[in-house]
Formats: sequence, C-alpha cells, structure tokens
Amino acid sequence: QSNLAQRLAEDGPALCIHDVGLGAATNAVAAFTAARNLGELQRRKMHVVSLEVDLAPARLALGDAVGFPFWVPWQNVVRTVLEQGRWAEGLLSWELHVGNALETWTRRLPTADVVFFDPFSPAANPTMWTPAAFELLRAHCRDDGAGCQLFTYSASTRTVVSLLLGGFFVGHGVATHGKTTTVASTRRELLAQPLDAAWLMHWERSSARAPHGGVFDVVTEAAVRTHPQFR
Repeated sequence: QSNLAQRLAEDGPALCIHDVGLGAATNAVAAFTAARNLGELQRRKMHVVSLEVDLAPARLALGDAVGFPFWVPWQNVVRTVLEQGRWAEGLLSWELHVGNALETWTRRLPTADVVFFDPFSPAANPTMWTPAAFELLRAHCRDDGAGCQLFTYSASTRTVVSLLLGGFFVGHGVATHGKTTTVASTRRELLAQPLDAAWLMHWERSSARAPHGGVFDVVTEAAVRTHPQFR
C-alpha cells in the first residue's frame, strides 16, 4: 500500500524510508527486493534508515537461510549493515542506527518520505507508541507538498489516538490476513480512507479513549475533537 515500486519508477529526488523496528529485516528486505525487481525501470534512488534496539532477531535470521528464504539474495548486504552500519550499491543505500529510537530521534536524520512503523507491540514496548514518541518521529518526516506516509500493523483505538496527538493525520489501511492496518500522514490528502465522523462516534463509545501511556481527560478529549482532521 506504499506504492513503492511506482514511486521509484518516477523521476524525483531520492526516496527515504524510515524502518522503525528492524527486527528480522523483513520490511527493509522487502523494500530492497521491490526496488531491485524494477531493474532499469528504477529512476529514483532509495535510502533506508533502520532503527533497532536489539539485533538478535536479525542475526538469528541471518543464520537461518532455510527459514528465511527471501533473505538469501540479501545475506551479504544484511551482514554488511549489521557489521558496518551502512551499505550502498547503485541507486540503493541503507544505514542502521542501533539503540533506543527515542534517543536516536533527538539527533539529525535523513527526512522520511515513508515510514514502516513496526516495533514490538504497545504491551511489550509501550514507550514507542506514545504521542511523545510519534511527535519525535514526525519531526523527521517530510512536511512539504509531497508529505510523508506512515504504515503500521496496529489499528487499535489507542494507537490512532496516539498518532493524532503526535501530530499525524490518520486513515484506515489495507487489511492483511484479515486484520486492518493503519496509515498516517503529515498531509490529510495523502490518505485514501481518512478517519471521519464515524470514527469519532466509535471513539466516543470506546473504553480505550486514551493514548498509549496516557490517560483520558478533558485535555485529551479536546485535542482529539479539535484535531484538523475533523474540522
């Protein structure tokens, strides 16, 4: 749903993806595979910025070619990134930042056109899903006419509230394996299915009206109701 191949086949400046939660590098490898499959049709450079606090999943996958067959063409690339923190070849490049993303976001990073937001769940990794975390992330997102889109697997009400309070516009994403996903953006017009009054009515009836890591109070209620998305 990021239309990555189409974007890379168009003329334009380098496209930057922030890969939040490298994990087993599934999202990053999928992006590089999509780009490489374009061959000579790729016209834009693509740069991936991965953030991860624990490299164990990537190292585990690196040693299991049978279990992660999509990795096979990229094993040497991943090994280089894990060992050296960066890799580049032709129109593709990759950099890795190891450590707490909340600290990484206080530093200067390339501006993101696309964000794959895939850290562990709010229950297991709560500080990554708060409005404050999304606000830090948004500061690294493109905010001009082109804007930036964020894709995440979580469609919970609390996640949506956190994104709204973090400064994003939010919409419904494409369902995968029967589960809905969420798309957020720095510009409302980039959302194919933006949340509307119907979502507000759902939120009003919900028992989970607070953001992750926060409480529901009059300040939270006012911030959601007066968000530019619903004006």
